[in-house]
Amino acid sequence: MQLLTGMVWQMSVPMRRRGLVVPMLGVLAGAGSLARTGHAQEQRLPRPAEPIILNVSGRIGVTNRDGAAEFDRPMLEGLGMTGFETATPWYDGPVRFDGVRMDRLMQAVGASGETVLAYALNDYSTEIPVGDFARYNVLLALKRNGLYMPVRDKGPLFIVYPYDSDPQLRHQRFYSRSAWQLARIVVR
Repeated sequence: MQLLTGMVWQMSVPMRRRGLVVPMLGVLAGAGSLARTGHAQEQRLPRPAEPIILNVSGRIGVTNRDGAAEFDRPMLEGLGMTGFETATPWYDGPVRFDGVRMDRLMQAVGASGETVLAYALNDYSTEIPVGDFARYNVLLALKRNGLYMPVRDKGPLFIVYPYDSDPQLRHQRFYSRSAWQLARIVVR
């Protein structure tokens, strides 16, 4: 528990400026439960304070509602934002995407599956190997070129690979895994 207390202090200093201490304390409190009991199902995420934009369910151990993890935008951003620039088949020229790494999201929900089914608002679905997330630095993008993405322009969430980082990523197999207007994820 002493390690967790140190983590809270270290994380709260830079996060306090962005108003992220409370959500992360909830995640770390859940981690303390895991450290004491060894049961992942006792971990809890904070409840969303704003409209829910993502639901993660399936083989996860960290939840905040009926066996699922619901996220609003500040909760996702609280997991740590990163980004990259890449060309895509959907936009002219390179585009800057910013969001949460998918492997970080899987870690935050305690995912234990091998694949995820990603579902868009229009019921499009795609199956993605969880191994892709760390291997290719796959991003759950919230922003394109510095602006939040509206639903009419592939938002609010878009699973994006850094296509320019590896020639094999410029293939229909990976383009089809890039779900836009993402609404929910089921870990299997």
